[in-house]
Amino acid sequence: MHQSRSIALATAIVAMTAGVTGSALAEDKLIVAIYKSGTQQYFIDQGEGFSRAAEELGYEARIINVEMDSNLAITAVSDAIAAGARGIGITAPDQSLGPAIATAAADAGVALIATDDPLSNAQGDAVPFAGFDGVAMGTKVGERAGQLLQESDWLSGDNYGIMSVEVQTLSVCNDRTGAAQAQVIAAGGSADKVVAVTYDGTADAALTAAGPVITANPGVDHWVVYACNDEGVLGASNALKNAGFSANDVIAVGLGAYEACRPWKAGIDTGFKAALYISGVDVGDAAARALINSIETGEPLPAMTVANTTIVDPDTYADIMSCD
Repeated sequence: MHQSRSIALATAIVAMTAGVTGSALAEDKLIVAIYKSGTQQYFIDQGEGFSRAAEELGYEARIINVEMDSNLAITAVSDAIAAGARGIGITAPDQSLGPAIATAAADAGVALIATDDPLSNAQGDAVPFAGFDGVAMGTKVGERAGQLLQESDWLSGDNYGIMSVEVQTLSVCNDRTGAAQAQVIAAGGSADKVVAVTYDGTADAALTAAGPVITANPGVDHWVVYACNDEGVLGASNALKNAGFSANDVIAVGLGAYEACRPWKAGIDTGFKAALYISGVDVGDAAARALINSIETGEPLPAMTVANTTIVDPDTYADIMSCD
């Protein structure tokens, strides 16, 4: 997004909040979380963590789902400011909205933290961030996928493929899938076997995009699958199942584990052989606590708050995470 467009959006946000009555601004214990895809389990969990931490610290939390709609995200920011929010956490549907959102928050004196997907302000400086290290996440996924590939007999033949399910417009996703690919190749996978599947972060989009890729590679009998999130792996795995591939012909390593654990819990054969467990609850908790600490003390928000991640599989997940 060009800077002029960002400035125009920020101006629009300020205009929408101008003239707000004193009663509307009376709530001085309000923080707001805005999520790009609030119906995904990960973001549901994150909202719960955000709300619980806020309540514990004497604040009210409001959660807004914008369903990948940039216009709704801008409206949500303006609504939060108009409601008197002292702090906003946001996973934006488009990282190019960062300058507009950051300018509007700064002009309104509202603390702002980016969750999951990094944002930059109009000067190109990073907005304070709470989430995960994308490269570290992708590295763990790729290491496990590479280990499983080595343990199979697929490398002795030429009939395997590597499906990289990518949100190519999102930097944090590129960090994840790029690092995963590097590790699979380091484990012996051939770079020539990598096929990109582009999607928007949803399972349905991955399912739709993976189908033509599978059809276009009739000589591939076995697939390694990784993605930016569990939804990407789920969609691609479902496409492979629809195409007649058995669970034994798929090495899929998820990122999130909230989709991967469901067939494990049900005892269903699945292409999900492992997944990186990431806790949305932990990110929401961290974001809320960082915002409230800054509001209460006047201290700057920390530049980065990074949550831990753990690889799980059908034998270990129940000891580490719940599965709804």
